[in-house]
Amino acid sequence: MILIVLIILGLSFGSFVNALVWRTYKQETKSSRKKNKSSDLSIIKGRSVCVHCGHTLSAKDLVPVLSWLELRGRCRYCQKPISAQYPLVELLTTGLFIVSYHFWPMPFDMAGWLMFSLWLAATVLLVALAVYDLRWMILPNRLVFILIGVAFISIVLRLFSQPIIETLLAAVMGVVFSAGLFYLLFRVSDGKWIGGGDVKLAVALGLLVGGPLNAVLMLFLASLFGSLVAIPLLMAGKAKRSTHLPFGPFLIIATYIVFLFGETLSHWYEKIFLGI
Repeated sequence: MILIVLIILGLSFGSFVNALVWRTYKQETKSSRKKNKSSDLSIIKGRSVCVHCGHTLSAKDLVPVLSWLELRGRCRYCQKPISAQYPLVELLTTGLFIVSYHFWPMPFDMAGWLMFSLWLAATVLLVALAVYDLRWMILPNRLVFILIGVAFISIVLRLFSQPIIETLLAAVMGVVFSAGLFYLLFRVSDGKWIGGGDVKLAVALGLLVGGPLNAVLMLFLASLFGSLVAIPLLMAGKAKRSTHLPFGPFLIIATYIVFLFGETLSHWYEKIFLGI
């Protein structure tokens, strides 16, 4: 039963992510704000429309994954192609929800369920930020600040079930090691190596993973994943050293892994390399 609920929630929130990304981008674009009423682009009140022809979509057009398959990836009204991003994001969000439940590192008591709900909310925001950064190489402040708020609430909830001093210290150190390093790189390079959005995102991610070890592990994994993508592109001649790659998605993937498997990875590292 829980699995079915997670599938329904994952598909629904995956569809929400697509709408959130598109409307946030339109709200951030001055030309779009002039052409569209604020209510049309509202995340809460706005109706879903085709991104090409602007036709208001009906319920049969909005069934996650199935509508895209039934329409063969084209708008019912203008026949223009609908990006495969839509079903892929819906399936990705669903998969992340299921994996989060299966590998949840806390007991499912009342506090555990509250933390799990907050983590699912954070996951939705993380997916939205990853998609946004991949498409436009920008991390919008409004989404980053909401994620910081969700992460802060999760810290407050932990205070009711975990030692207060240790929990607060871990949160502070997580932010210092992640955002502090990014801010230093941002200042030294004058924004050429890393963007200001990544610095703000690192604040939220540092709060989520908590502790200096997890923060360092997150940064290491993000750098590793970035290298695994950048090096083949350089070798194939599809990118140059001056080519900018969005680093946000790598940070987000690393955060997801560290949050769920950080303790296991730490024990593995200590056993293999430190002999503990």
